[in-house]
Amino acid sequence: MKVREIMSSNVACCTSQDSMEAAASKMESLNIGAIPVVNNGQVVGMVTDRDLVIRGLANQQGSTVSDVMSNNIVSISPDASLEEAAALMAQHQVRRLPVIENGQLAGIVSLGDLSTKEQANESAGSALSNISKNF
Repeated sequence: MKVREIMSSNVACCTSQDSMEAAASKMESLNIGAIPVVNNGQVVGMVTDRDLVIRGLANQQGSTVSDVMSNNIVSISPDASLEEAAALMAQHQVRRLPVIENGQLAGIVSLGDLSTKEQANESAGSALSNISKNF
């Protein structure tokens, strides 16, 4: 099974110049914990609710998404296998991967997406176990 078959393709995004408040508001209204940061169609970062609280609010650091986002993006192709996605998540300690096709954001795949597919349950369980060990 391929990432393309389970990824969410209607992905909310923000730009690096959006305010932290705007990103937090978007996350709250959509009930999500992370948003890809996109400039000119290219993924340049990810911002999570944790980034906003720990890097932004607690440390009173900056006011825009670029001040708190993660820059080192781990992404995956829509044609990659679910096992590859789970392995990347475990290796890089992330729960969500932007799906990039032809240099553009095509979707996002999460650990939750992997866990809902029977064929990927073992891979997702292994990835979650590896991610959780390090937190």
